[in-house]
Amino acid sequence: MELTAGFDRAIACAFTGHRPRALPWGVNEGDPRCLAAKERLDEAVVRAYELGYRHFICGMAQGADLYFGEAVARLRLIHPDLTLEGAVPFPEQCKRWPLPDQRRYYDLLDRCDMETLIQQSYTPQCMHRRNRYMVDHSSRLIALYNGRGERGGTLSTLHYAMEQGVEIDIVEILD
Repeated sequence: MELTAGFDRAIACAFTGHRPRALPWGVNEGDPRCLAAKERLDEAVVRAYELGYRHFICGMAQGADLYFGEAVARLRLIHPDLTLEGAVPFPEQCKRWPLPDQRRYYDLLDRCDMETLIQQSYTPQCMHRRNRYMVDHSSRLIALYNGRGERGGTLSTLHYAMEQGVEIDIVEILD
């Protein structure tokens, strides 16, 4: 069985989801739709735990990725047997983000049990490589997805996960 940094793929769960620009609430996390989506995401993480998943992989992007990583970090307070991996596409991933988002990123990265650096510098393909890494090292994918669009990283990751036979749990975004 394939291992990721000592973790059995069979108990690893990855995540994909939209950045703020594709979320109906944008950056307003106080919006009732965001609060409801975060609650459903928390439920999806608990469901994965109840199914035996113990290692969670987060792509560390703005928006839904950070929601996911934070949900796993909260669940770990109750279940310390969980591990959280930050899959970082390149070292300066958050350099151009607003300062509050950078702080949030580094706070979450500090709470990760491990960090996997996908490549040493930015290239147009680094996010795609990060997404494939996460799918290739997990057997379940949780997706915060709006069900729209013919392009983008979330849809591409979902398609790749389906091709690889990875179990998918879609958390719908309600408008």
